[in-house]
Amino acid sequence: MPGGCGTLGAEVSPMDRKYRQRGYQDNAPSTPRGGGSFDDRPARLEGAPRGRSAGRPSEEVFRCRTCHEKNDPEVALAALCVKCGAALHACAQCRHFDGGAPFQCRQPVPAPVSAKSRANECTFYEPAVTLDLTGRKATDTPDQARSAFDALFGRKK
Repeated sequence: MPGGCGTLGAEVSPMDRKYRQRGYQDNAPSTPRGGGSFDDRPARLEGAPRGRSAGRPSEEVFRCRTCHEKNDPEVALAALCVKCGAALHACAQCRHFDGGAPFQCRQPVPAPVSAKSRANECTFYEPAVTLDLTGRKATDTPDQARSAFDALFGRKK
């Protein structure tokens, strides 16, 4: 069969291919792309920055899950949010709260708590502390910024 695909043992010429540009169905490279596997890279040092937020100013804060206001991470049994008044010693404010876990808690609680937003006396309670990546607000006024700019580049008089 001249020019047909049914020839056995025949070498396929580049003109017989569906896509004729270079690189399509060439011989596979002897090494995988990327230069190696994930196992070959060195282990990350303890305390070294990781991820995109490396080096960003951040602090650990406890925020109310109702209004997102910052609160003191030392939570008493009767503590309330300073902004909305929601109970802070509640399942909904706990770091172990998980809607997909049994009794909606990642700890081995003996019985379910019916109202997750009400205060309770759970012994497993820990406030849900997160990283605040918004940084700190500048304390400089516009006049201070302008004078710093003038001091740096010099003001022409």
